Amino acid sequence: MSQQLSLPLQLPDYATFKNFCPGENQALLSQLHTFLDSTDVASLYLTGPAGSGKSHLLQASCHHAVAQGMQTVYLSLPQVQEYGVGLLQGFDQLDLVCIDDVHVVAGDHAWEVALFHLFNGLTQSGGHLLMAADGRPNDLPWQLADLKSRLSWGGVFRLRELDDEQKLTALALRLRNRGLDLPSDVGRYMLTHLPRDMGSLFSFVDRLDQASLVAQRRLTIPFIRSLLNA
Repeated sequence: MSQQLSLPLQLPDYATFKNFCPGENQALLSQLHTFLDSTDVASLYLTGPAGSGKSHLLQASCHHAVAQGMQTVYLSLPQVQEYGVGLLQGFDQLDLVCIDDVHVVAGDHAWEVALFHLFNGLTQSGGHLLMAADGRPNDLPWQLADLKSRLSWGGVFRLRELDDEQKLTALALRLRNRGLDLPSDVGRYMLTHLPRDMGSLFSFVDRLDQASLVAQRRLTIPFIRSLLNA
């Protein structure tokens, strides 16, 4: 039975490949698709600045795996670290394991050993391990040398940030999937008056979606201004 295993966090519906604006990351996106459909490469490691799309791609990979009838799980380590390393037990028998923010356990011996065994188990069973972190393996304080080397085995790929035009495209795409049109002047106003990282912009989109639904209003600069001044 294919499934995203039940854990304290669920995959957002919008986090799909269709809803991802690649910008200058098209080659990386193609590499990720090749990885997911391959039986030769056991792991892939993504890095990049906050808001560059690492989490979106890991979650989209899980959606893709479920659609292919595979068993998969997505873990955001900052959210599940408190459950301890026993959480990973049995995951080496899954088709795809996606671990986000893996850097938070660098230097934690118990977690490093557990990740090492997970990596080896997935390699032996033919599963895939997809990881994301805010730094390359060699830039993080891993204590277990064998784990540190394995993290780079399948390749380390860095996501590039979107430029302003690409951010507008990403915002319009996110809003379109929620049934809202983003006029270009409104989008540029948002870029001018909000923090420019995609995490902050998408958080405002969530707020905007709810507010427009309640107020039954189109997206206009006065409406955006009223929310920012609220």
